Formats: sequence, C-alpha cells, structure tokens
Amino acid sequence: MARRLRFNGTGSGGGSCPAIHEDLDTGEVIVHGPRLTDPAALAQLQHIDEDEIPIVMPRNTLIDFGPKDRDTEPRILDPETFAGMFQNFQHSAWHLEMRGGYAVDRAENTYAQFVRGETPTWDMHSLWARTITAKTRDGAAVGRVRIVDNPPTEGQRYLLAHAEHNDALGEDVRNMWREDAERVNLPNEDFWIFDSHIVVLCVFDDDDNLTGAELITEPARVNQYNRLRDVAQHYATPFRKFVAELAAKEE
Repeated sequence: MARRLRFNGTGSGGGSCPAIHEDLDTGEVIVHGPRLTDPAALAQLQHIDEDEIPIVMPRNTLIDFGPKDRDTEPRILDPETFAGMFQNFQHSAWHLEMRGGYAVDRAENTYAQFVRGETPTWDMHSLWARTITAKTRDGAAVGRVRIVDNPPTEGQRYLLAHAEHNDALGEDVRNMWREDAERVNLPNEDFWIFDSHIVVLCVFDDDDNLTGAELITEPARVNQYNRLRDVAQHYATPFRKFVAELAAKEE
C-alpha cells in the first residue's frame, strides 16, 4: 500500500530540498536533503546501519516543519533490540532493580547451587560477562542499585551473592532496604539508563518474567529517571558493606 504523504515544508525558500514530509497514516517523518559524504564525519556517526543514508538537515527546518505533538503510545522494544543496547552504549549503563526476584535468575544453574547452599560457579565467559567486561575495561561505567525487602527474599539473597560476579566484571553494585527506597520516593519500577539519555522501563508479569521493554527518550522524562538514579546511588550501600551489616543483623 502506497504511503499518503503530506509536505510539511522546506527551509530553502525555493521549494527544493531539504524538506520534511509526514506519513498521514503512521505518523512517521520523512526528510530529504544533501547526502553526508565526508569520510571524517561519517566515521563519527553512531548506530548507523549499512542501508541507512545520512543527510544534512538545517536545524531551523526541523524546528519549523517537524511534528510538534508527541506519539503518546508506549514504544516497546523487541528483545533483540533491547539486548543490542548493552553492546551499543558508549559510556554508562545503570539499572534499578525493584523486584523480590526474577524468573531469569531462577532458571540459572547458579541459582540451584545457591539454594543447595553451594558456592555458585559464575560463568566469566558468557556473552553478558564478555560484553560488560569489555565495556568496563574500556572505561565505561556499569552500575546498579538493588532494593532488598526485610527480610530478604530468596531471590534477593541470591542477588547479594551474585554481586560478587557483577563486581568481577567491573560493575558498581549497591543495595538499599525497601523502606529506605520508599522514604526517598523511589518508584516501584525496574529500569535501565543508557548513556544518560536513553531509558528502558522493564515490564514484568506476576511470575517475574520480563514481558516488555518500553523505550523512553523524551528529555524531560529521561531527566526524571536520571534524578532517581542519583538519589538511589546516594542513599544505597556498597554491596559488601550491606552484606556484612545484614549478617550482623541476623546473628
């Protein structure tokens, strides 16, 4: 089916490129203008696929003729795209973990080892381990704050042990009691922040299975999540200190 396109405008003043059109059915925006060909500039572009063509668009043309209203429908990432974000982030990835447990953890052999009272044998050669180790060795910051119930659930105790593995990969892992998280108004949401400008809100079912990942890029909303990250980082406790305090509390 052919697209129904509306011409929004051009910044040239003469009716030629660059220009902006809008798909009346999908809301997608189509732009055209001079192709970027400078090799030095092309080398600086991020997340560009082989079938994509970079063009040069005057800022005022986008401001004057780009859509002003936002799509209010949630943008849900497919699993492959979400997984790819851990490969593609540049300088930071941070996670707030709010749940009492995760189905993905319970499916691991290390979880069964932990439940049996054994020391889990962490896989330092998994795709996750190799990806995160490469990122942190290259100077990227990877961190997380894990919320813990009082008393901790089995899943949370597993993650307290798993923090040793995260730490070995170069991650910064901290913990916070749920009552403290509620006191500083952290939301009951799991989310990742990539490079401080992309948020992925994780959606779970009642059995702790990840069922969706909502992409958030609106600057005002992203800033809210960055503030929540800063609050969580400030009030959380490094995991080793948290584990020691928990052990002393339970003696």
